[in-house]
Amino acid sequence: MPLYPLKFEPIYKEKVWGGRSLEKLGRALPADRAIGESWELVDLATTSASGGGGGAEHSIITNGPLAGKTISDVIAAHGTELLGRLPLSDSSGFPLLVKYLDANEHLSVQVHPNEAYAAAHADAFLKSEAWYIVDAEPGAVIYKGVRNGVTAEQFRAAIENNTVEDLVIAVPVEPGQMHYLPSGTCHALGAGILVAEVQTPSDTTFRVYDWGRTERELHVEQALQCIHFGPADTAEFEPNTVIESTQTTVTRLVRCEHFIVEKTEAAAGYTAACPINDVRVWMVLAGRGELHCEHETESATPFGPGDTLLLAPALDEPRVTVDEQATWLEISFPAARGDDVIA
Repeated sequence: MPLYPLKFEPIYKEKVWGGRSLEKLGRALPADRAIGESWELVDLATTSASGGGGGAEHSIITNGPLAGKTISDVIAAHGTELLGRLPLSDSSGFPLLVKYLDANEHLSVQVHPNEAYAAAHADAFLKSEAWYIVDAEPGAVIYKGVRNGVTAEQFRAAIENNTVEDLVIAVPVEPGQMHYLPSGTCHALGAGILVAEVQTPSDTTFRVYDWGRTERELHVEQALQCIHFGPADTAEFEPNTVIESTQTTVTRLVRCEHFIVEKTEAAAGYTAACPINDVRVWMVLAGRGELHCEHETESATPFGPGDTLLLAPALDEPRVTVDEQATWLEISFPAARGDDVIA
């Protein structure tokens, strides 16, 4: 059976800091629940109790002949047709976890395992991530990095006396920006922000401060072994280069060893071939259109706000048509492209 653009069922996670902002993407959310995360594409054999809730999570396909199958099923059946040269992850199958995060309140100040910690602990995995700001209230901030000169001892004391906010760096954000957060970066998503998150497939998070909330566990000792003390100098990974044409604008937002994220803005009426030489993921933020492959004789694959699609290199002459001015994030992989250069 020829492959086609795959769409997935969102997996919603209730969080103490969550809200209802995903309704802005046209989502029909579970009633009377504070939804903090929507896992759009995931292939994890296990998750943490405090993060994903424990157990496995595998995205389920919602469209076409493969509807009802998991991403794991399709990888097992189609292999390189789906992934091309992309190697599978050590911690999961598909080497990416794509989410939306709705921060109705501040998320915890946290850190993810660095390379040394992950190498020494079999149950911990690197988690480098990037946040695209979909929506933000006026004055909203993220917290990214630790102030210059702060020592581990000073940071530990701040945890004990609830003054961590004084030691982390607040960064004002606006819709359209993207921030890269490599493993080891001390960070937090501030209240009033909706982000699209692209990350390596890890569910390992060490909380160091939770803004006065006491119901959740902190992981102070683990975090202090992983934190990169100092500002997060990520400019080399955030090129923000722009290529404009008559009907499209493509902005390269993030480029790191794990993934590349580009934003495409396309005018209504735009239609063009979109050759997929390696596996890609699209996160559609606005507008509507469809993807058509030559073997799809009955119908094309429509897309709209909130849709996440997986595009395989085996697609048969894919073509995109935009019916309503559209914006999407395209995620690709240096390893699949045979390109290991970071900058």
